[in-house]
Amino acid sequence: MRVAVLSWSNRVVGGVEQYLRRFLAAAADSGNEVGFWYETTDGPPDRATIPDPPAGGWSMAELGRAPALEAMRRWRPHVIYAHGVESPELEEEVYGIAPAVFFAHVYVGACISGAKTTWFPVAKPCDRRFGPACLAHYFPRRCGGLNPQTMLQQYRLQTQRLAIIRKCAAVVTHSEHMRDEYVRNGVPADRVFSFPYYVAESAPEEFAARPLAARPTLLFLGRMEAAKGGNVLLDALPRVRAALDRPLRVVFAGDGRERSRWEARAASLQARDPGLRIEFTGWVEAGRRSALFQESDLLVVPSIWPEPFGQVGPEAGLYGVPVAAFAVGGTPSWLTDGVNGLLAAGDPPTAVGLAESIVGCLADPAAHQRLRTGSLRLAGRFTWANHYSPLMAVLTQFARGGD
Repeated sequence: MRVAVLSWSNRVVGGVEQYLRRFLAAAADSGNEVGFWYETTDGPPDRATIPDPPAGGWSMAELGRAPALEAMRRWRPHVIYAHGVESPELEEEVYGIAPAVFFAHVYVGACISGAKTTWFPVAKPCDRRFGPACLAHYFPRRCGGLNPQTMLQQYRLQTQRLAIIRKCAAVVTHSEHMRDEYVRNGVPADRVFSFPYYVAESAPEEFAARPLAARPTLLFLGRMEAAKGGNVLLDALPRVRAALDRPLRVVFAGDGRERSRWEARAASLQARDPGLRIEFTGWVEAGRRSALFQESDLLVVPSIWPEPFGQVGPEAGLYGVPVAAFAVGGTPSWLTDGVNGLLAAGDPPTAVGLAESIVGCLADPAAHQRLRTGSLRLAGRFTWANHYSPLMAVLTQFARGGD
C-alpha cells in the first residue's frame, strides 16, 4: 500500500511529530511504500528533523505548491494519512488526490478558539456543537479574545476546516471523547474511529513496588497556560496539606505564559507554610522526564480544558505513578477512577474537588500501592502494537485499490 503522510512540518516540534517519526519508520518496515509531504521545514532550529522515508520526502515550501502536488499525483498514493497543515485550501486540494484519513489530534473544525473551554462565569469545558450559536456565546462566555474581527476570521476558518474534514474518507483519533466530538459535528459515525494511542513501551515492574514517601512528591508536567490549571492545583495545596498533615514536595515542570504568576503564588504559599516545598524546573527533555516520574508519588493533571487525550497520564503510568485529574475530555479514556488514580468532577473543575482526589490517592499507603500497580497495568494498553494494527486496518479499509 502506498501511504502519503501529510503534515505541516518535518521538525520534531512536539508529540505529533514524534509520533509521525515512529509511524513513518514502522509503515515502511512493514512493507508499505510511504511518502512524506510537509508544508515547511520551519521550527525551532535546535529540534531534530523527521528522517525522510525510503520512498521520499517532499517539502512544499522548497519545491513550490504546484510541483509538490504534481509529484504526489504522479506518485499515486492509495491513501493519505493527514495530520493537518496551515492552509485549508492546500489541504482540500491534497484530499482530492486520494482518499484521506485525518487524525484529529486537537479540536480542528470543532471550536472557534480550539480550546473548547468557556471562562465566564466560571471556567469549564464546553460541549457545544460547533456552529452559528458559538458566535452568540463567544463574548459572553469569554471563549476567546475580545476582538470581533478575530472572532469572525476564526469562525470562518474553522467552518471551512470542518467542511473539509466531513469530506474525508475517515477520521481517526485517540479517545472516545474525540470520536464523539466529530460525530456530534456531523461526521458519520461509521467513518470515525478511536483506538489506543501510542505512548511508550512497557517499563520495569519495579516501578510499581516503590512505597509512598514520607514526604510525597506531586508532579505537574506540561505547558504553563491558564487552561492547564496550575493555578487550581496551587489553590488546592493548602487543603491537601491540612488533610494529609504531612510535608509535601510539589514539582512544576514546564514553561509558559503563566509561569511567573504561578511562581509568585507558590512563593506566597510557602511563606505561610514551611511544610510545603514547591519547585519550578523549567522545560525538561525526555531523560529528565523519566527521572521526574521515578521521583514522584502522584501526577496531578489539573487541566480545565478538555484534553483531547492527555498523553502525560499514561506516560506516568509506565513508571507506576497514579494520577489525580479532572474528569474532562479524553482523560477518562486512560484514567479509571479507583484503579490508576482518582477523577474529580469537571463541570466545573474546582480546587476543592481536585484536593479531594489528591488526598484520596495519598492518604492510605496501601491504597496508593494499589493505584501504583493499576497505573502500570493500564498504561500497558498504550503500546505501538495496540495502536498500529487497528490504524493500518482503517487505512487499508479506505485506501483505493490498484495503481
